[in-house]
Amino acid sequence: MAVLLPESSRRRLEALLGSAVRAVATVSGGDINDAYRITLADGRRLFVKTSRDAPPDFYAREAEGLTYLQAGLGSSGQGSSGLGSSGQGSSGNLRVPAVVAQSDALLVLEYLEVCALTPRIEEELGRGLAQLHRASPGRFGLEYDNYIGTLVQPNGSLGSWAAFYGEKRLLHQARLPEADRLLTTQLRRRLERLVSRLGELLECEEPPARLHGDLWGGNWLPTQDGPFLVHPAVYGGHREVDLAMMALFGGFSERVFAAYREAAPLAPGFEARVPIHQLYPLLVHLNLFGAPYLSRVERVLGDFA
Repeated sequence: MAVLLPESSRRRLEALLGSAVRAVATVSGGDINDAYRITLADGRRLFVKTSRDAPPDFYAREAEGLTYLQAGLGSSGQGSSGLGSSGQGSSGNLRVPAVVAQSDALLVLEYLEVCALTPRIEEELGRGLAQLHRASPGRFGLEYDNYIGTLVQPNGSLGSWAAFYGEKRLLHQARLPEADRLLTTQLRRRLERLVSRLGELLECEEPPARLHGDLWGGNWLPTQDGPFLVHPAVYGGHREVDLAMMALFGGFSERVFAAYREAAPLAPGFEARVPIHQLYPLLVHLNLFGAPYLSRVERVLGDFA
């Protein structure tokens, strides 16, 4: 076995999985976890995420998030949220990887073989995401807090989307140390003015959607079996949050969005709300990566406050 995986992690894996680790290869793509493809003596190939700095419940929350998504993708979604539907029914092909094992120090998932992107896979992603959003969890928020990146994401339920988004997403991020250091008094006042206007700006008659919560281009994978969602930061919220995040950093073609709109048409005013819903991931990135994201935060606040 190559010296790639810490010996302590190897021992944990063998105890959890009941088989010796015979081969290890690093997997690139993330900046939070160390990631590996392992091959076991019993022939299984699995994906492993681990980090020395992970909080004790970090991987438990991710495993629960994958289960939360599966609950939405496993249902028909019809009639559960009032969103429009093209009548095509379940896509059947958007999935999440199976959780094999989990501990405080690591998460083991089924290993996915990535394939070349095709129009079919992109359309399945769009239709499947619409199905996921239709499977409403019935509340804004979640029964437990979880993580977006390495940041705690508070999910205590509030009665309206505007109240939840303002308090649990925007103002919470603004109070974290890096944002507190970088946001000027003027920007903080603009943010507070924007939050005070969210009731009119984000008026929403749709029930909460089941969100991936961190849907940038690196958090889904094309495979021969269809698209898979990975690394979620789930909660119940406005479905436009996922779509706004998808548009923020790229990685999704117009074919994905067109398939989504065909399956679940968007409410009037969607385009005007996109920058507001992009402000949350921008504040997250400000807290994680610092000053390079400040100008983008400032631009959104200047447009609305």
